[in-house]
Amino acid sequence: MASRDTGFPRADAEHDFLRARRRQVLSRLSTWLRGEPDDVNIMLPFSEVVDALGWAGERRIGLRVIPLESIVGSVDRSRDFDRRFRPTSGRVRQRWERLALASRRGESIPPIEVYRIGELHFVIDGHHRVSVAHAMGLTTIEAQVVEVRTTLDPSGIRYRGDLIVKDYRRLFLERVPLVGQARASVLVTEPWDYAELGEHVEAWGFRLMQDENRFLDRATVAARWYAEEYVPVVRMLNQADLIGERTEAEAYMWVAGERYRLIRTHRWDDEVIEAVRQRRR
Repeated sequence: MASRDTGFPRADAEHDFLRARRRQVLSRLSTWLRGEPDDVNIMLPFSEVVDALGWAGERRIGLRVIPLESIVGSVDRSRDFDRRFRPTSGRVRQRWERLALASRRGESIPPIEVYRIGELHFVIDGHHRVSVAHAMGLTTIEAQVVEVRTTLDPSGIRYRGDLIVKDYRRLFLERVPLVGQARASVLVTEPWDYAELGEHVEAWGFRLMQDENRFLDRATVAARWYAEEYVPVVRMLNQADLIGERTEAEAYMWVAGERYRLIRTHRWDDEVIEAVRQRRR
């Protein structure tokens, strides 16, 4: 909703700030009443996102017009604004109203500065300008953009809690360096499942090296586990209609655990799948 205009820019700027503060408080109250996690209203800290995804490089791409909705985080001001850049207290009021007044008077406002990760943007400088732009009902803003490349794909990040899953996945892929389709297809939803799956693959690789009486590096173990263990098992699980609502990797972990409990062996065949199916009933 666009800001109101009474014809008195200074008074309107003050009202803009009070309205933005009121919306921030109401949003917190609504979150509490719905029983949603606290992090839905918290902007994403840039450092935590980079730590979770893994920094791989950066490049300056210059002035761009970016959607306000794509600005989800901050380098260092996450305590002063919420996820939609509404002020969280009166600390920023004086500067906020000064910028709102300048905007209402049509004065030139310099571009903000942001980091870009995937389609997400994180403010380096210009938090108040972003907040005022939201309050004015704008949908885009000019920004000097530095693009950051990360080890993991940043897609799927919505809230701070999503970073935990990304962080565990990054650690899993350091232990099990899958590539290509294998990397894209082995996915779980619970962070700790990545740790358990990593342990499983390493144990599988250790048994493989014992069987072949030679050392294999992590990349070789990962590729062979995917081709010789994971893909055949997932194929059988799909044929037996045992995936359900899980991801394929979650179904694999479940049936691998059942296999060991049922018959104390690491072989895979129709007899094992049937035994697991019977146990499921």
